[in-house]
Amino acid sequence: MGHLDHAAFGWLTPALSYAMACTGSALGLRCTVRGLDATGRSRRNWLLTAASALGTGIWTMHFVAMLGFGVTGTEIRYNVPLTIFSLLIAMTVVGAGLFAVAYSRDRRRALVLGGLTAGFGIASMHYLGMAALRLHGQVHYDPALVALSVMIGVITATAALWAALSIRSPVAVAIASLVMGGAVSSMHYTGMMAVSVRVSPSSDALPGATAMQFIFPLAVGLGSYLFLTAAFVALSPMSGRAEASATARRPVEGVPR
Repeated sequence: MGHLDHAAFGWLTPALSYAMACTGSALGLRCTVRGLDATGRSRRNWLLTAASALGTGIWTMHFVAMLGFGVTGTEIRYNVPLTIFSLLIAMTVVGAGLFAVAYSRDRRRALVLGGLTAGFGIASMHYLGMAALRLHGQVHYDPALVALSVMIGVITATAALWAALSIRSPVAVAIASLVMGGAVSSMHYTGMMAVSVRVSPSSDALPGATAMQFIFPLAVGLGSYLFLTAAFVALSPMSGRAEASATARRPVEGVPR
């Protein structure tokens, strides 16, 4: 069995991946809140932005963490189309969960179905990303730890959707984002604990791209997208419905609370 190193650069990649997960979670929650306060086309657009933010944040977290992943005795490459497909899966399935919650009349049922859908989407992204690995050897998984990682993904997604329905205060959203970032990171590293590799030494060239050739520039690009979108959301005006709600909660001068 090859020795697996999950933090080849020390705490740098775990810390950066956690920061990406928190950023994506914060932006996704904030956009979902704005979407629930909006109607019509505006609601749809906010939810699409939320799905792209959450999916991008989760994907970026995974592959920034994978920058620190190494296996003794073999190089590692990534299948480019499968890696990109894992990103699309993350955004699409998380988006399906968000839309289920936003447009359903039975919020409790939608929360359960949306959490399951989005949770399996997170797990699918992770294991599709792992399927994109190319190395000299065979990758094996511990079924119990795989099941645990999927369960963490479902719980994380359900908690995120519940937070979007229940939380309005920016401070509460920030706290929820830190918790969600930790949960997404826990799902990733639980899934990585399930991995073992039986190395088959070979001098043959591996297909695919190295992490620095492909994953690093893409992760930087997606991280930049998250921060630019966060700036857009922060500067965009509230919808009339949300503004009216905020005004109703604001104390009026001269009137006792």
